[in-house]
Amino acid sequence: MLKRGNVTTKLIGVGALVLAIAACGAPPAKETPAGAAGTAKSASELGGMDKLVEAAKAEGKLNVIALPPDWANYGEIIKAFEAKYGIKVDSAQPDASSQEEINAAKQLKGNDRAPDVFDLGLNVALANKDLFAPYKVSTWDDIAAELKDADGAYYGDYGGFMSIGYDAAKVPAPTSVKDLLKPEYKGKVALNGDPTQAGAAFSGVVMAALGNGGSADDIAPGVEFFKQLKAAGNFQPVDPSPATIESGQTPVVIDWDYTNAAQTDKLKGKLDWKVVVPAEAQIGGYYNQAISKDAPHPAAARLWQEFLYSDEGQNLYLKGMSRPVRLDKMGDKADKAAKEKLPKTDGKQVFQTQAQADKAKAVLTATWAQAIG
Repeated sequence: MLKRGNVTTKLIGVGALVLAIAACGAPPAKETPAGAAGTAKSASELGGMDKLVEAAKAEGKLNVIALPPDWANYGEIIKAFEAKYGIKVDSAQPDASSQEEINAAKQLKGNDRAPDVFDLGLNVALANKDLFAPYKVSTWDDIAAELKDADGAYYGDYGGFMSIGYDAAKVPAPTSVKDLLKPEYKGKVALNGDPTQAGAAFSGVVMAALGNGGSADDIAPGVEFFKQLKAAGNFQPVDPSPATIESGQTPVVIDWDYTNAAQTDKLKGKLDWKVVVPAEAQIGGYYNQAISKDAPHPAAARLWQEFLYSDEGQNLYLKGMSRPVRLDKMGDKADKAAKEKLPKTDGKQVFQTQAQADKAKAVLTATWAQAIG
């Protein structure tokens, strides 16, 4: 499936951890509206949304990076933004990792092609806070405190839960993680990436741990589960993709629910692709938005954030089967039909703190290769 980066970068960490950081430095404001946008921490500082839109249209362009079109509905989100504001979106390196986003920003600093905005896991957001321009969107108060930096350097935008996607015509419906050890799944179970490198795969191991007596603090049972899965001949050492799913090569895929769920609609009429979030192993997380302090199009960057956190933008995330950060606050404004399509979750939900994620990362680094070979 889509590789949203390695575990030291694109890993999703969220929960009780709330860190307040100092506002990033910024160059002196220029006299042009677009230049003034480079230091604006809210739309009101530019005179309101109308002035922000005016400045963004004057720039005429927005550079984004690491936004696969099939990931959280970013393809439609980009098209909607372009149509609404007449601003061209240049989408670079759609399958890049968070660290590659940061690397690109550093390498292209001062260049008109540099990224204006970032879409990041918490690890990389924390490690690179000095590269961000603090900004609070108009719907800032709707974002839960534990999902945003107090000063506006970065903030959660969309998320979901780890899941099991499966071809119902080829395998029985799994009701738990342990079901995947059964003979019916021989040679059929794929994990989205290497958990020492890919964030989705990392969380897949955490899901396996939760389903086998482990916890957010103890993922060793998850590593042991995959060792058993391989020994049983059920583990398929192939990185899954839409192509491998459609061809039948990977009829069972462990990945984020919104990525798996996107295949349900895409393959309708071809495969009976279904998605389940194991009730005993619900591990969730959110990705984060941030604006580059060196954005070549600072007004467009801020307008992009306003769009993403508006009802329209949040519903577009929802349409992509991801869970927008304002979902609980939107009430009747949330797309009811899209909301009803979300994979069902019920019961205890786990969100790793940064300390737990760091501990799990160390365990994987030390044990994964030996367990899987």
